[in-house]
Amino acid sequence: MHCSIYVNDLKEKPNSTDGDEMTEKRKKRCSWAEMNPLMREYHDKEWGTPCNDDQLLFEFLILESAQAGLSWNLILGKRENYRKVFDNFDYSKIAQYDEKKLEELLQEKGIVRNRRKIQAAITNAKAFLEIQKEFGSFDNYIWEFVNKKPIQNAWKTLEEIPAKTELSEKISKDLKKRGFKFVGPTIIYAFMQAVGMVNDHTTDCFRYNE
Repeated sequence: MHCSIYVNDLKEKPNSTDGDEMTEKRKKRCSWAEMNPLMREYHDKEWGTPCNDDQLLFEFLILESAQAGLSWNLILGKRENYRKVFDNFDYSKIAQYDEKKLEELLQEKGIVRNRRKIQAAITNAKAFLEIQKEFGSFDNYIWEFVNKKPIQNAWKTLEEIPAKTELSEKISKDLKKRGFKFVGPTIIYAFMQAVGMVNDHTTDCFRYNE
């Protein structure tokens, strides 16, 4: 859910709204969030909020991987379908998926039907469980990279925000070493933004100081 990726989303025509939604629209937000009500709600309630729940961390990891090469608006629209067909992102269950289940998922029209991405979700669930065994939780593992505290950036515009950083490259490298797939530095930086490891709301956004 990286801001530079959202530039692709902004090329699509925003939905027209009226009534109560106008009040919500008047709030100053990160520009990528103004595309439609779903994006606004995600921005206002989730994006950049520190997350310490392992199941939700896993959900974001899988959705970010699915987004590779696509727009976040597309993935956000498929999120409920992902929850339905991936057992609400229960990594213990997903780690047990076999070839038959993989083939079934490839027939699901409500998700991105990419064999490598679906296989990566299964592979990553197994690697996720291994990290939990070693660190007690994925939360303990991933937040240690930022010393348990969100990095506070101060970007004024969308264009200033990097697609990846030295830290996201470091985390990506470590995850790959542990067997994770589709976790390149750009995907990982988007993950870091989504789960609040970095505050990349622009300084004029009403959520920046939150």
